[in-house]
Amino acid sequence: MRRIIIAIDGYAATGKSTTARGVAEALDYLHIDSGAMYRAVAWFLREKGVSTPTAEALPELLQDFTLHLEREGKEMVVYVGDRRLEEELRQPEIATFASEVSVFPVVRERLIAEQRRLGRKGGVVMDGRDIGTVVFPHAELKVFMQADLAARVERRYRELLQRGLPADKEAIARELIERDHRDETRPISPLRKAPDARILDTTHLTIPEQIAQVVTWAKELIYAPTV
Repeated sequence: MRRIIIAIDGYAATGKSTTARGVAEALDYLHIDSGAMYRAVAWFLREKGVSTPTAEALPELLQDFTLHLEREGKEMVVYVGDRRLEEELRQPEIATFASEVSVFPVVRERLIAEQRRLGRKGGVVMDGRDIGTVVFPHAELKVFMQADLAARVERRYRELLQRGLPADKEAIARELIERDHRDETRPISPLRKAPDARILDTTHLTIPEQIAQVVTWAKELIYAPTV
């Protein structure tokens, strides 16, 4: 049986990570959340008291940054040094800061190298914003996820409430619009659909429906007859 690479890209709050985890579980693949890796860098810099990173300062600031991932079941757990990061990476301010940090070449080059190492043997589902275009341009299955802004705002709103965090729909909408702009216009690895990616619009889909569609696409490739 072929073990393929599944690259899932798209906008924030479209269900990328949840769908990727579900697909990985259904196929017994490893799920790698590339966004968590960038959030780990953001968390590390915040711990150092950095609020406005610069290209000149980052190489020195990251000299003692060590990231390693450990597999627990079907998931990868993120460690920075000896510190296991879980809830720290889910804070809205860390996600926003990660979007700012991710534009710097020194950060992207370091994490992309690690992502490629993790996925080189296949059997992985990786989600992010440049997986199908930069990290794995030759991935067998590329999916680009999108949804209407109103649906994305509602999803992020419910997610924050479930975690007991303050949530304001107008603020969430502004944050998502700003995030989209940063992701689409950054000079390195901007968010864009790979030419051969399949579009998955999740505006009116439930998470199980999203997972089922990607699994269907994947199985078509996994079980396709070899020439």
